[in-house]
Amino acid sequence: MSGGSEEGGGFGNGGPRPGTIVDRRPSGGGTSGANGSYVVRDDEDERYYTFDYRQIVTEGFRTIRTGERVRFHISAASPGQAEFVIRLDQPDPAEYYR
Repeated sequence: MSGGSEEGGGFGNGGPRPGTIVDRRPSGGGTSGANGSYVVRDDEDERYYTFDYRQIVTEGFRTIRTGERVRFHISAASPGQAEFVIRLDQPDPAEYYR
């Protein structure tokens, strides 16, 4: 997988990008040893960017699954990194309470 793009925008430099989560790489961190990094493929230019759970913008648990569609920004400080990752396919909360 290649690194990020210097064109097409960091935050404020081209705005949010559409993407798909293509991989999760466990790192063994956190209390349960389940923290890890994720890989998102830009749907427009097909480049790959990595991020960790801290970049997932949500209320509650910060989790994401392979195959989910997201919107993200390319980090201006680290062009191979995604930041401000927002899930587009939000699950129905009722599904968790059945």
